[in-house]
Amino acid sequence: MNNEILLLAITAASIGFFHTLFGPDHYLPFIVMSKARGWNLSKTLSITFLCGIGHVFGSVVLGILGVSIGIAIGKIEAFEGIRGSLAGWALMTFGLVYMIWGIRNTIRNKPHSHSHLHMDGTKHEHEHSHQQEHSHVHDAKKKSITPWILFTIFVLGPCEPLIPILMYPAAQNSISGLLFITTIFAVVTISTMMIVVYVASLGLKFAIFSKMERYSHTLAGGIILLSGVAINFLGL
Repeated sequence: MNNEILLLAITAASIGFFHTLFGPDHYLPFIVMSKARGWNLSKTLSITFLCGIGHVFGSVVLGILGVSIGIAIGKIEAFEGIRGSLAGWALMTFGLVYMIWGIRNTIRNKPHSHSHLHMDGTKHEHEHSHQQEHSHVHDAKKKSITPWILFTIFVLGPCEPLIPILMYPAAQNSISGLLFITTIFAVVTISTMMIVVYVASLGLKFAIFSKMERYSHTLAGGIILLSGVAINFLGL
């Protein structure tokens, strides 16, 4: 391994780590959806992993295609910019729709009280919501589509630094160098996503949100919406 590839490898690992860590859209959607949908840790990490693969794969294919047929880097960066904008708007749209659904769901399932009069003359009230009664019947259908929506959005989302900063310089050295640098970037990016999601999910297990539980879908949608806003308007 020559010094140039070694330097690119260190750069790839650093960019993969910090690009992911400072981009809340890489992990917040999984954390909040896991909490709102009641996913277990195994399912949450599996979805995060698959979305991470999709996120990196799109840019890798485009970068290899560009290197192979000699597409100008400026054109690829422009196309990546369009993909990034589409991903941001898709995330915003999904977050907004989910937040509206969460608000509607909260209003429809507002807890209410019922009085009960017993034969001995005692009277008591208890509070319940219809969501608790019927959620198990409908949850399976509602859960199935959410991971696929997230996966599609992450496939659209580009890894902006990968092609211009890492893949093109590595390709000028050797094909094996290109594959090596791309693999390092992908492994560090996906690993960082999964570690952040893992740590945050464990932390949320110990947090008590009993009074906020009925607003979990609304909050999840709002946070995903803000993640999309961060991509399109704050450049994160």
